Amino acid sequence: MAKLTDSQLESVLIKYRHHFHEYPELADNEFKTTEKIKEILTRWNIKILSTHLKTGVFAEIGLKDGPTLGLRADIDALPIQEESGVPFHSKVPGKMHACGHDTHIASLLGGAYLIKQREAELPGKVRLLFQPSEEANEGALQVINDGQLDGVDAIIGFHNTPNQPIGRVGLKPGIASGAIDKFKVTLTGIGAHASAPQNGRDPIVALGAEIGALQSIISRNINALSGGVLSITHVTAGNTWNILPETAFFEGTVRTANKEVRETIKKRFPQIVDATAKAYGVTADIDWYTGDPSVVNDPGLTAIVRDETSKFTDTYELTPGLGSDDFACFQEHVPGVYVDIGNGGHVSVHNPRFTADDGLLIYGARFFERNSFRLLHELSNSK
Repeated sequence: MAKLTDSQLESVLIKYRHHFHEYPELADNEFKTTEKIKEILTRWNIKILSTHLKTGVFAEIGLKDGPTLGLRADIDALPIQEESGVPFHSKVPGKMHACGHDTHIASLLGGAYLIKQREAELPGKVRLLFQPSEEANEGALQVINDGQLDGVDAIIGFHNTPNQPIGRVGLKPGIASGAIDKFKVTLTGIGAHASAPQNGRDPIVALGAEIGALQSIISRNINALSGGVLSITHVTAGNTWNILPETAFFEGTVRTANKEVRETIKKRFPQIVDATAKAYGVTADIDWYTGDPSVVNDPGLTAIVRDETSKFTDTYELTPGLGSDDFACFQEHVPGVYVDIGNGGHVSVHNPRFTADDGLLIYGARFFERNSFRLLHELSNSK
């Protein structure tokens, strides 16, 4: 494997990042992305591990027995038509790397290259996890169930973040993100002519009452200092102007950063939905999906990562938000640290005008390289 200078490596990573950005693939369909990652790792003589998953790449670097550190990057895109205006914009209609996972892929590739150059120095092994389906279908759980976390002692990863200078790293021990739950509710009444609502049971009126009543969970059932969000994001009912429909539908999400609050909302939600539906003479069918837990960073490992990262870039204390990431699923099995790295942009993720500066790639690569050696040394000394 040819030795690259820092500037040469950065140029290579930018080229790879642009390729992945131009050809985005949705969750569980990252076939070409998977093949490209394998092609690059194979060229660099990095060992590819076997998997039963149809997408995603798992690999390992290291010559010595010892602890194993997992490095994770998610690889899927979103069903969004790009409007960013970048010269390397998506060539796939209706699909875009609007969450910056292309920068995660390229950064982990860069980290893998740098670690491979110093493989003989590793006091253990590094497991590369190019994870599919972060945006849907619990990709982290797929990876865990496939056995790719077996033997891993700790794990690190990052998410690019807007509104921070390029390469600035945000860290926080403990809870750093929200847990996610999803719900779908179908209300069934009796259809009637709009001029004679007394002959039916109007699910639209019931739906309106449900929307208002459910917000009382946040305002009246949980401590205001604990925090939580219940957002109804999709409502549909009826198909014309003079007919009361049989059914009405709404769905949305709950975000929390406290286990007790999460349980309170989950308990109160069906109570309110069923009681409100009964009051309006309709029935309710609830589909509740329990999603990712909160990202919870190990305090000891976070302190080490903060110290090592501060040697090559600025760091700051991350303010937790209620966004979610299935990296949290890995942390339910092994201790881990998940950080933010500034991307220099000013548009939110999941937006068609989202951009991320190529300059963050070398910081991402160094984050993985420097912390791999530091954490493996620390883990070796603690055993």
